[in-house]
Amino acid sequence: MEQRHLGRTGLRVSRIGLGTLTWGRDTDEHDAADLLKTFWEAGGTLVDTADVYGDGESEYLLGRIMEGLVPRRDLVISTKAGSVPDPDRRFDGSRAHLLSALDASLARLGTDHVDVWHLHAFDPHTPLEETLHALDVAVSSGRARYAGVSNFCGWQLAKAATWQLAAPGVRNRLASTQMEYSLLQRGVEREVLPAARDLGIGLLPSSPLGRGVLTGKYRKDATPPDSRGASDHLAPFVEPYLDDTAGHIVDAVATAADGLAVTPLQVALAWVRDRPGVVAPIIGPRNAQQLTAALSVETLSLPDEICRALDDVSAPVHRYPDHDWSTL
Repeated sequence: MEQRHLGRTGLRVSRIGLGTLTWGRDTDEHDAADLLKTFWEAGGTLVDTADVYGDGESEYLLGRIMEGLVPRRDLVISTKAGSVPDPDRRFDGSRAHLLSALDASLARLGTDHVDVWHLHAFDPHTPLEETLHALDVAVSSGRARYAGVSNFCGWQLAKAATWQLAAPGVRNRLASTQMEYSLLQRGVEREVLPAARDLGIGLLPSSPLGRGVLTGKYRKDATPPDSRGASDHLAPFVEPYLDDTAGHIVDAVATAADGLAVTPLQVALAWVRDRPGVVAPIIGPRNAQQLTAALSVETLSLPDEICRALDDVSAPVHRYPDHDWSTL
């Protein structure tokens, strides 16, 4: 699999990442082991998790199956911290919480370091400089090799990245930002992606298949019984992308797939993988068969005319102040 640099750093990662959101909850140890082995054998390196996935079970499962199955040095492990199960405070960006969370993640993963450590979200109740100092401590102590953020809007990302660049040699520049990005969700193009590209930060798209909707499995109001849309706890996650607007985009993806003799999954994944500023979409297959289908996109590059057509049908409305006011 082709490797790409993570932002303006020397770290290279596979241009498709393996997500573990469902590990330890919907994905058992046997399927997780098959997924990891299949991914590694295909040349995949980037494996993404978080301390809250499965209440920590995702990290624990990854650490357990990695031992004896895949050499640790062959993987780029990314995890996140900052989300907390508190209805009154969903995110805790305090230095105390973040560094304790990192230590707990390392214990569950069974490793002395993670390759990329992400802040899971912006905490408005903690001074940003305190939050970012936790990243510096993590990297300087060797517990994390690189640092990034997740779910930061444009101004939050720009502020955080600029703070880290203000004193070179003292602070560690942000390597990456993880955000939802697909043909069904192009909101990052408004401010996040331009900021990331300007600041040398690599984008890791989550839900690159529109939470599974872009595979075409939900067309004509169908809901496969084994799909996330049929799951009690994941159906609300899928539902926002089952409206008429999404339906038109999915139809266009299916038409493109028919013309290219490939699958809608391949078309949707190739589109986001090759967008400017994107390093590696993070996919979350349930089993090795689904993973193999997704990894087959490695040999596919969409023709320019197909990309333009998909761009047009899925184009978000971006007006003032994103465009020059004199053109409005």
